[in-house]
Parts: sequence; C-alpha cells; structure tokens
Amino acid sequence: MSTFLRTVRPYASRFTPSTLPRMLPSRRFQSSDATSSETYEHILISHPRPGVSLITLNRPKQLNALSSPLFSDLNSALSTLDSSPSTRCIVLTGSHKSFAAGADIKEMSTLTFAEAYGRDFIKSWSQQISNTTKPIIAAVNGYALGGGCELAMMCDIIYAGPNAQFGQPEIKLGTIPGAGGSQRLLRAVGKSRAMEIILTGKMVGAKEAGEWGLAARVFDTPEACVEGALDTAETVAGYGGLAVKAAKEVVNHAEEVGLSEGVKFERRVFHGLFGTKDQKVGMEAFVKKEKPEWTHE
Repeated sequence: MSTFLRTVRPYASRFTPSTLPRMLPSRRFQSSDATSSETYEHILISHPRPGVSLITLNRPKQLNALSSPLFSDLNSALSTLDSSPSTRCIVLTGSHKSFAAGADIKEMSTLTFAEAYGRDFIKSWSQQISNTTKPIIAAVNGYALGGGCELAMMCDIIYAGPNAQFGQPEIKLGTIPGAGGSQRLLRAVGKSRAMEIILTGKMVGAKEAGEWGLAARVFDTPEACVEGALDTAETVAGYGGLAVKAAKEVVNHAEEVGLSEGVKFERRVFHGLFGTKDQKVGMEAFVKKEKPEWTHE
C-alpha cells in the first residue's frame, strides 16, 4: 500500500461509501468525428450535456491514485476531446470518496536520480492538460492530495464538494511537489498559506479552500458538486468556441507575464476576435435583442 493511501485511509471511514456519478454507465467513448472507438482502463467518459464531456478517474481500490498508465489514458482522452467539435467544455472528477489521493508511490519509490531526471519523470502528467485549449472544470470530492491536488490545480476552475480535502503531503515522503504544486498553490492562496500547506503536509478542507480562493465554489453534497460543474460547463459550451478559447488563453497568460505585457496580449487577442464570424453574430444579435446562433468560426 502506498504511503499516500496509508495517510488517508484512516480518514476514509468518516465518509459514507460512494459510487461513481450515475451518468457514467459506459467505459467506451465514441468521438463524433472518430472512425473507431477507444476503450480506457483507468478513466470513464460520458457526454451528459450538450457540448460537455465528463471524464471520471476510475481506480476506486487505489482511491484514484495517479500513475503513468492513468495519465496515458487521460492524455489520450483529452487530446481526442480537444480536437472534437462536439466537445466545447470538459469536466474532470473522481469518486465521492476521492478525486485523487496522490501519486502511486509504488511506481516512483525505487527510482534513482538518473532515472527520474534522465527521462523527466511525471513531465507527461501535466503536458496534455496544460495544452488542452478547451476549458476544464475539476469537480473535487474527497481527497485531492499530492498529485491529486496538482491535477485539480491544472484545471481552469475548481468546484469542491463538502468533504473535499486538498493537500501537498510530499514532505512526509522526504520530497516536494513535482507536478507544479508549489507554483500553482502559491498563485492560488498566497505565499504564507502555500508554505504552511507544503511544509507541514496538512490537509485543507472545502470551506478553507473556498475562502482562500483555491476553489471557486463549495457545494453541500458530492452530487451537487458534479452537477454544478456540469451546469457551468454547459453554460460555457453554449458560447462561441473561439471566444471561449481566447478567454482561457488570456487568463492563463496572465499567470506567466507582468501586468503591462498581459494587458497588451489581451488587447491583441481582443482585436483578433473582430475577424471572427461569432463576433459579428454576437454583437448583431445583441443590437437586435435576439439570441445568437454561434458558428464557432
């Protein structure tokens, strides 16, 4: 059993056993523009709302502990969904008990420095999700620890259920976050709180996560958390695809540059949208007080 799992199992008995969201009956995903279906071992895919795809991490016995095979499935699915015109927003979730209880320590416990550094271990874990152009909403219930917390923070929006627990307990393993945890956590909650979380390995509950700005919203039940994420995803999917893509791009760019350069970049993208059909559709519909019919062009 991994150290992460030994850390969280004593807490698991506090929560009632959960099942995967009821809208996930199948493990087979057929893209609307694909010629063949693809089966995934560690994730489930469904399309519960117009323009919305739902990815559910599916390693229940391991509390959705993250591993390279899981990320291989996730990266493949994200690549397919990002290129599919029928998907315009993505929701990522786990079970009611655990979003992802950390990395699978068995996979990395015996690695040497040469092996970890030489093949840039876990780099691929964040590559695809960071490159996905469509918005991704994390619906977090239960444990989001270590790599699970990092995975949630890689998403564009985090919604939390009442029993969500965030944390970066790598210090307890003699190491530190390795998939962007220290960088994204600092930007989300500030230096002092990020330092406390990372240096002590403490868990942060849903209420604190919402108050600190780590989570955008906190819900009363796990089911409401997933439904809330789907509601928001459906709203986002209902807008013009190019404007949504541009909005995500400029906000993410703001984390990487200073204010002056960020404002210039935003303005350039804003100007560029005047060359799209949807800008004309949206503004003309507003003037005529009609509902816009987006072309995504």
